[in-house]
Amino acid sequence: MSRKVLAIKKSMRWVELIIATVLTVIILPESTIGQETDTGWAQAHQGRVFEFPADHASHPDYRIEWWYYTGNLEGVGGQRFGYQVTFFRVGIDREPKNPSVWSVRDLFMAHLAVTDLDRGQHFMNERLNRAGVAWAGAREDRLEIWNENWRLESDGASHVLRAMSDDGRFGVDLRLAADRLPVLNGREGFSQKGRQAGNASHYYSLTRMATSGEIRVEGQTVGVAGFSWMDHEFGTTFLEPSQQGWDWFSLQLDDGTDLMVYVIRQEDGAVDLHSSGTLVRPSGEVVPLEADDIKLVPGREWVSPRSGARYPVEWVVGISSESLRLEVQAAVDGQELHTEQSTGVTYWEGAVIATGSLGGQSVAGRGYLEMTGYAGRPMSEVLR
Repeated sequence: MSRKVLAIKKSMRWVELIIATVLTVIILPESTIGQETDTGWAQAHQGRVFEFPADHASHPDYRIEWWYYTGNLEGVGGQRFGYQVTFFRVGIDREPKNPSVWSVRDLFMAHLAVTDLDRGQHFMNERLNRAGVAWAGAREDRLEIWNENWRLESDGASHVLRAMSDDGRFGVDLRLAADRLPVLNGREGFSQKGRQAGNASHYYSLTRMATSGEIRVEGQTVGVAGFSWMDHEFGTTFLEPSQQGWDWFSLQLDDGTDLMVYVIRQEDGAVDLHSSGTLVRPSGEVVPLEADDIKLVPGREWVSPRSGARYPVEWVVGISSESLRLEVQAAVDGQELHTEQSTGVTYWEGAVIATGSLGGQSVAGRGYLEMTGYAGRPMSEVLR
């Protein structure tokens, strides 16, 4: 098939997907936020009982779902890398009336990013596809998600993650151990995001997955090992109009402590009371954290030359109830992602380094930081 024909077909696909994306705004107008809608999508509710490994699979009754993986890895020669792979499913029509495979029930998006920490280079790629014609999909009976040739699946003992950029310059081929119990965030896996009952999600994490495999950067493949973090979250409506975005941290400390905290920012800069977090002790004990337990103090800013957004790339993270204080800084300042083809969101997502003290003892660690709502639309317009 000629390159010209391929280009025409790809252009037609993007037109179809753009139309379907516009329909998401029409289907879920702002007036439905936090309410049971007439579209058939389920709302997250307290008291859901999780079952694993079954809940690693897709939950198509809910409109929005993502599987999120990040990690800090080291090459055989001491090279340092960070990576992110996220698979998204966004419901368009709960029960399409047209039985054709061309009917759009769900859109599937995916983001891939690799950071060469030693060279200060950051690479990203994205995918957007529909499910009906098998360009993308997610199984309901087991963990298996794909977006073209990007794949996530489980062989029982491990999660296997494979994604390569369109030009072949960078990507990951990794195996992540699933030998620890999932950590339920919020109230036993129920994470309230806003004042109205429906603005919530079901949310759990695998906080310290031993990882091995290969990373490809600038056409060179390196054997790597380290640790990854996995989040799986699903719901139908999340944020409210006054909520601008969030600052989210996942940190793995060298004493075996794992920490996830996020602060939701209001439009006026105030901290939303639905901010939350989870601390996992080295013993495996899970400690839920409320907004009052968490203090995030932004420091030095990096200004994106592309979006103009000002991102705090140095933070102080404090958990008063745990006598925890960490200084967290970006491993590389320029880790902004631009997703014009898929989510249309510009955000900062990158590897970070942490040092500080816990219970009077010195600790250090690595992790990932996500900052949204600093550029473009507020996240309340995206996750409505």
